[in-house]
Amino acid sequence: MPIYRIVISLNDKHLYLLEDNIVVRGYPIAIGKILTETPLGEYTIVNKQPNPGGPFGVLWMGLSRPHYGIHGTNDPSSIGHAVSHGCIRMFNSDVLDLSAHVPIGTRVTIRP
Repeated sequence: MPIYRIVISLNDKHLYLLEDNIVVRGYPIAIGKILTETPLGEYTIVNKQPNPGGPFGVLWMGLSRPHYGIHGTNDPSSIGHAVSHGCIRMFNSDVLDLSAHVPIGTRVTIRP
């Protein structure tokens, strides 16, 4: 059984899915703006909520840091920019693809 993990590069504005330490997918993302930066560190996915409504698009994956998550968006033009309140935004199709691969408990590394 493969071991998945997520690495988020804030400078690149990309989220990478690793399978057994090999990058198998990369997705463009939106990150936190200057006043509400995305926090660096090591986290895990603690829950998944389909169709959370509002700005969170089709899926929310909560991180072990309260109030932060990886989610879809109702504003696809924001992808590639530093505009969020600290969360990681993805295209709705991308967050669904990612969620299909990563179980709750998946490690998430957020780096500069």
